[in-house]
Amino acid sequence: MRGKIIGTGSFAPAKVLDNNDLANLVDTNDEWIRERTGVVRRHIIEDESVTSMGTAAAEQALKDSGMKAEEIDLIIASTISSNVILPCAACEIQKGIGAVNATCFDLNAACTGFVFAYNTAQAYIAAGIYKNVLVVGVEALSNLLNWEDRGTCILFGDGAGAAVLTAEEGTILPMVTHSDGSRGEALTCNSRHNKDWQEHLEDDSTYLQMHGQEVFKFAVRKVPEVIGEVLEQADISIEEIDLFVLHQANRRIVESVAKKLKQPIEKFPMNMHEYGNTSSASVGILLDELNREGKLKAGQKILLAGFGAGLSWGASLIEW
Repeated sequence: MRGKIIGTGSFAPAKVLDNNDLANLVDTNDEWIRERTGVVRRHIIEDESVTSMGTAAAEQALKDSGMKAEEIDLIIASTISSNVILPCAACEIQKGIGAVNATCFDLNAACTGFVFAYNTAQAYIAAGIYKNVLVVGVEALSNLLNWEDRGTCILFGDGAGAAVLTAEEGTILPMVTHSDGSRGEALTCNSRHNKDWQEHLEDDSTYLQMHGQEVFKFAVRKVPEVIGEVLEQADISIEEIDLFVLHQANRRIVESVAKKLKQPIEKFPMNMHEYGNTSSASVGILLDELNREGKLKAGQKILLAGFGAGLSWGASLIEW
């Protein structure tokens, strides 16, 4: 058995900060941000939360799938920025949509999160443990940003993406994942409580911090490699891939990956201009946009790829 995506959904907060808004906070401008990142706008929570955004995206995915919430057996929520520690975000999403028969847990893999959660869902389905799985990638990264740090506040946004998978006959398609904890200092965010938990920390380490050049070099090297691994396992040529749905971190990264793979940039849809980097949510949001716009056709081969903190990276082949 393998999982087939039968529904997608997404959510973005109504509040938007464009590059000109950020120029009022840090030393930057619209042209500088666009040229280096491709980001123009990002959505930022006000009254929303990780759990409310995840619930909204999940409701859309269920509606698109035609499946009732009670039919969902498993909910996996990928997030690093949940507004709740206990209960987990997945349980709050379960409550919000009424998926009373679902087992729920959260997964922390940052920008690789949606791909890791999708792979986990596939493994459970292939093992015959669950039939219908809801995968949600959701982040409120604005809560983790130092809005005086130009290196990070221009990049990230909030939002949620979701997909419903159901079991179908067939062999599970190739999935490849990797992690390298020895390089984790490239992208960090410490807990806002120390080991004694009572003492609140106020230093910069409690905000998301990134060594941009190191992350860039890592991504443009490892993403083509892991895509190659998937293609080798699938025994297909790269020309057979219709779309590459990559984590939306930076336009330059996506363009560099396309160049290394010698594939037309038209095969690499992008939406970071509207949302910025939404970490766990980005692949799900982009997949839902493509679905709603009618750009995903039955039988298409699509390659999902994520990369980020950990450091972790991975790719998965899907057939629409």
